[in-house]
Amino acid sequence: MSARLIFGFHAITAKLRHDPEAVREILLDADRHAKGDKRVQDLLGHVERQQVRLTLLDGKRLDAMLPGARHQGVMARLEGGRKAVFLDDVLDTLDVPPFLLLLDGVTDPRNLGACLRVADGAGAHAVIAPRDRAAGLTDTAIKAACGAAESVPYITVTNLARTLRELKDRDIHVIGAAGEAPQSLYAAQWPAAVAWVLGAEGKGLRRLPLETCDQLVSIPMHGSAESLNVSVAAGVCLFETCRRRMTI
Repeated sequence: MSARLIFGFHAITAKLRHDPEAVREILLDADRHAKGDKRVQDLLGHVERQQVRLTLLDGKRLDAMLPGARHQGVMARLEGGRKAVFLDDVLDTLDVPPFLLLLDGVTDPRNLGACLRVADGAGAHAVIAPRDRAAGLTDTAIKAACGAAESVPYITVTNLARTLRELKDRDIHVIGAAGEAPQSLYAAQWPAAVAWVLGAEGKGLRRLPLETCDQLVSIPMHGSAESLNVSVAAGVCLFETCRRRMTI
């Protein structure tokens, strides 16, 4: 069976917590193992509990396995490829109002990873993006997600506007973040079941997703910058939603 590598303490620890059966082997820098810092000790605790094979390697060997990756001295070899996740699978298992993030035209894997991390922190149930003109879950995105790529479903769809219409058919309110929208995020009202749609910084949402939204809101900007990085904007919108959901 084929294998793939993930790296970084957050990503690997999350995998050991949520899907330990997929972890074939942990590869750890021998020097870092000898120092035994807290992050190493925490990881080794999971490795022992899950009875995962541990291999100590020279740091240069790890560097050669994924050139340019900031692996922090640890990698995990996983069984097979990533399992496909479908939107219906997520929505049909929820017993609370859905809370989703959709990304339009986000091609930077670091931004995708940061958005996954934000979604995880805010309690979103999934992150959705088109298959084309999107970053995809590369090693860089997984590393930037700091473990969230293993805990938040990442769903790819063929047509984002069609997916938005399907969400609306399920009575999920679709909100687009757009700098030109006259209504402020903080003044706007929306129901509990909500899907946020954000575009890449500078370009914003494309025409069809923009026109498909039930509502458009803007994030008030009081300085000289006209817009925020998409992951920062996601944090603002999702955590405002999280704050409101705490009162439901």
